[in-house]
Amino acid sequence: MCRIFRRQDAATYAAETRAVRLNGHATSIRLEAAFWEILEEIARHEGMSLGRFVSTLHDEILFDQGKVQNFASLLRVTCLHYRQNRELYLADVSARRLVA
Repeated sequence: MCRIFRRQDAATYAAETRAVRLNGHATSIRLEAAFWEILEEIARHEGMSLGRFVSTLHDEILFDQGKVQNFASLLRVTCLHYRQNRELYLADVSARRLVA
């Protein structure tokens, strides 16, 4: 039944902890390797390093919502949204580059 899922490379779901700076403070975030790969892809599209992208996203959420709850989960869901809406996202990136 779940052959396609159970044959995944174990490295894709191995947890990785990365050091980041959020709001001027050094911290670490633990995500599965596959999520880090997607975040790196998004950061490349944004023309940023992974650290800068994660920090910018954190700052924008803080500005919009006043607090950031469960940031690791937010990053995972960001990856899912990106994969589900990749074409729309890439069109948005292109449009922002034309304006800049």
